[in-house]
Amino acid sequence: MSYRSMEECVKDLEKHGHLIRIREEVDPNLEMAAIHLKAYEAGGPALLFEKVKGSKYSAVSNLFGTIERSKFIFRDTWDSAQQVIALRSNPMKALKQPFRYVGTGLAARRALPLKQPGGLPRGFEEIAISDLPQIKHWQGDGGAFVTLPQVYSEDPDKPGIMNSNLGMYRIQLSGNDYVQDKEVGVHYQIHRGIGIHQAHANRRGEPLKVSVFIGGPPAHTLSAVMPLPEGLTEMTFAGLLAGRHFRYSYVDGYCVSVDADFVITGEIYPGETKPEGPFGDHLGYYSLIHPFPVMRVHKVYAKQGAIYPFTVVGRPPQEDTSFGELIHELTGGAIRQEVPGVKEVHAVDAAGVHPLLFAIGSERYTPYQQVKQPAEILTIANRVLGTGQLSLAKYLFITAEEGRKISTHDIPDFLGYILERIDLRRDIHFQTNTTIDTLDYSGTGINTGSKVVFAAVGEPKRSLCNEVPPVLSRLGEFGAARLVLPGIVALQGPGFSDYATAAEEIGRMAAAIAAEGPLPSSPMIILCDDSGFMAESLSNFLWATFTRSNPSHDIHGVNSAIEHKHWSCDNVIIDARVKPHQAPPLVPDPAVEKGIERFFAKGAPLEGLRKE
Repeated sequence: MSYRSMEECVKDLEKHGHLIRIREEVDPNLEMAAIHLKAYEAGGPALLFEKVKGSKYSAVSNLFGTIERSKFIFRDTWDSAQQVIALRSNPMKALKQPFRYVGTGLAARRALPLKQPGGLPRGFEEIAISDLPQIKHWQGDGGAFVTLPQVYSEDPDKPGIMNSNLGMYRIQLSGNDYVQDKEVGVHYQIHRGIGIHQAHANRRGEPLKVSVFIGGPPAHTLSAVMPLPEGLTEMTFAGLLAGRHFRYSYVDGYCVSVDADFVITGEIYPGETKPEGPFGDHLGYYSLIHPFPVMRVHKVYAKQGAIYPFTVVGRPPQEDTSFGELIHELTGGAIRQEVPGVKEVHAVDAAGVHPLLFAIGSERYTPYQQVKQPAEILTIANRVLGTGQLSLAKYLFITAEEGRKISTHDIPDFLGYILERIDLRRDIHFQTNTTIDTLDYSGTGINTGSKVVFAAVGEPKRSLCNEVPPVLSRLGEFGAARLVLPGIVALQGPGFSDYATAAEEIGRMAAAIAAEGPLPSSPMIILCDDSGFMAESLSNFLWATFTRSNPSHDIHGVNSAIEHKHWSCDNVIIDARVKPHQAPPLVPDPAVEKGIERFFAKGAPLEGLRKE
């Protein structure tokens, strides 16, 4: 079914049992977010909050909460969208299988944006920012935020919708130093299209006109987060996935989506920033207060019967995990076209996506050599780390598939495959003083940190331990040894104080291990604050290890050495303790948690989602 509006989607989901209405008034200050988190965790339905305290508009969340519901929403357009993306990546497919792709031309024609006559579209009214649902998600947040915005901008040097950018950059509606109803914060990170547009506007000495669309057909929301092949714009993809043209007009020189539920228009002036944040973000920590562009609000519009969509992010998995799965299914083949030799790439959601990347490549450079070592996969690793959002990866584990089938999505097996084969004296490669994800506070400053590549090919070089080696249980101040995965052991140490002290502490640990002789069965040791937590689940290990460590500062080794600028060791030690400069983790408010129990009690609308 092709939805013309958010309202049509909501009604269809309700008709098919995918949505529940909450008719009791709900507080947007923490309460709505807490209900959403519980519903998502239980694999529950989408939620329509009919009465939002302080606003006349209803709100919907958890639309994309399961991959099954997401595919249901796009059931009539999914295949054609996938085929068009495949053709953009590999046009030869149409020549080889012309009858299979005959429908893509029709789908593509429907995808082209359609301009409507000028002026405010029928059914829209002018409102204020304060009329929107003022949803605050976590108690430490700096105010209310829009979490599913479609932020639209055009290139000032080449104006027009076909040179536009549509991105999902959070919008802070209130709090901090923002003048209520006159200013909002626009948080966009590095490697984003809007940054190029603002740079062009700054060079011209002009403000950048920006429109923020909220709601509309769900395809428009998904389009704002899609990494698309060159030449396929977000606006075209929005029409393709929606099964109907993206319809727009211009009002006062600003682009207005005719199908959106809400539109905020305004300008970002050169050099104007204000403190934005904090905000509980998708790594599971707060992103802290930093200066980001401030948008001077021009006008705000709402359509008749508008529904406000929102989501809540936090420690993964959350609803945005479904976005990642949808993106992978739609565009998984595109990366193979963009990076020659790569077979599979997996940005690990449990580690917050950007901190940890797994890849399988090819190793075809020297097939005549008897002893194999990484060659082509190092070229691929550099290409991966220079490609779009993949360039924000912090840890990259890469191998070539040889001898047996492996998958980057079977995480224990994939890590085991690499750890069995890696030459720790040769195959660890660092990049220091470089860019990392804006939301990652493990580095040396905002957007700054380091990267490391673990590369491995060939035959196994070691057998991995399946229980804690005795030497790791005899380290005094580093105790409570726990096996995390084969070959990976967690040790609990004293709290981190500073890097000088850490170097001394880990130096003593490494010396004690080295004194006992080689320990090939445990190539990776994790130093942490709570080894029980680290070993309790795979998700705990992935989250705590890779969000709390900066490779250049926090990777140490047994018998480590530097020769001709290359670092090596016998056993890798990753210091995954919480550091004083890192952002605090997200913790639910106990009072709010208790307060929302009424929605899950017997006879309440969400009774079926109660935990046993």
